Amino acid sequence: MKKNHITALVFIFIAFLIIIISGKSFMDKWKPDIIVKGPGVTKVAALSDYFPELKGRYGDSPIYFLEGKEPGGTIFILGGTHPNEPASMLTAVLWIENATVEKGRIIVLPQANLSAFSHNDPQEGSPQSIHFTTPSGIREFRYGSRATNPIHQWPDPDIYINQHDQPLSGSDNRNLNRGYPGNPYGNYTEQICYGIMELIRKEKCDLSFDLHEASPEYPVINAIVAPDKSLDIASMVVMDLQMEEIEMNLELSPPDFHGLSHREWGDYSDTMPILMETANASQGRLRGRTDENLVLTGKDKMYVQAAKLGRLYVPYDENGHPIEERIGRHTFAIETFISNFNMLFPDKTVEFSGIPSYQEILKNGYGYYLKEVK
Repeated sequence: MKKNHITALVFIFIAFLIIIISGKSFMDKWKPDIIVKGPGVTKVAALSDYFPELKGRYGDSPIYFLEGKEPGGTIFILGGTHPNEPASMLTAVLWIENATVEKGRIIVLPQANLSAFSHNDPQEGSPQSIHFTTPSGIREFRYGSRATNPIHQWPDPDIYINQHDQPLSGSDNRNLNRGYPGNPYGNYTEQICYGIMELIRKEKCDLSFDLHEASPEYPVINAIVAPDKSLDIASMVVMDLQMEEIEMNLELSPPDFHGLSHREWGDYSDTMPILMETANASQGRLRGRTDENLVLTGKDKMYVQAAKLGRLYVPYDENGHPIEERIGRHTFAIETFISNFNMLFPDKTVEFSGIPSYQEILKNGYGYYLKEVK
C-alpha cells in the first residue's frame, strides 16, 4: 500500500473518531434531567394536558403539583425560560424536591422551554452541564441555550413580527419570553407559550413567577419586574427584602413592550405576574473563560475590572455572585411574596414548609438540598 493511501486512511479514521465523539456529545444534550419528586409532590402533569398539540413533542414539559389538604390560593413557579440562566431552573427544582404544602397549591414547571435545554448557543463555549455534590452523590443538570433548538424550529426570519405587530430580531422567534400570550397555530415556541398560558388560566393561578438571570452589565438586574396589577405586592416585597439587607430593584412592566411574561400573563389571565432577575456572569458579554466554574461561582476577573470602570449595574468583586446566592435570592423573594400575598388575600392563603432559608442555602450549598436519585 502506498504511503499516501496509508495517510488517507489515518485521516479518515481520525475524522470518523471525531464524528463519533462529537455526535455522542451532541446527543447527550437530549437526555432528560433527573428531577426527584419531593415529599410534597402530589401529582405530575404535562404541558400537553393543557395544549394537546404538544403531545409527543420535545417541548412537552413535566409540571409538578404540590397540593395542601386545605383549600387556598394557587402559586405558579416557572423556571427554565432561558436555560443559560441556571438559577431559574435550579430554584424551581429546590421547591419540587423540598417543599410540602399544607394549604393551597404550588405548581412548578421547572423547564419551561425544554427544547432549549437540548443544545447550547453556538460559538459561546458554554459548558454542557453543571454538577452538584449532594449527601448521596453527584447530581447533574444541563446548561442550555437562551432559545429553542433549531432542530425543533427553523429557519429564523430576518425580522420576527410578534402577535402585536412589533418587529423584533429574527432569532427572537425562538425566545420563549417574546412569544406570549402564545398562538395555538403559531410557531413551535409560540405554541409552548400558549400551553403555559392555558395552564395559568385553567388552574386559576393567583400569583405567578417567571424566574430569570441577567448579565451584570444589563440594567434590569437583581430586580423584580411587575405590571400595574402586581405593583402593590411587589412594592411591599422590595421593602421587606431591603429590610433583610437584600437589595432588589422594582421595575414597572412597559405597557407597550409585548410578548413578555410580566406583561402578557397579566393581560391575558387573572394572575398577578412577577418576573425576577439575578446576576449571572456566565451569560454576560464581558466575561472571560466560560466554564462550569464560572457558572457556579460567578467569579470572573474581567467583570471585576468592569466594575472598577463603572460599567456594571450590580456590585461585583472577587467573590462574584455564586449560584447559591442567586438561588437564595429567588427562593427568599418567592417566600416573601407568598407571605405578603397571604396578608393581602387571607381567603387565598398558601402555607408550606421545608424550604431552606437564604442563609442556609449560602451556608450549606445548593447540593445539600438535592434528594437522592433512586
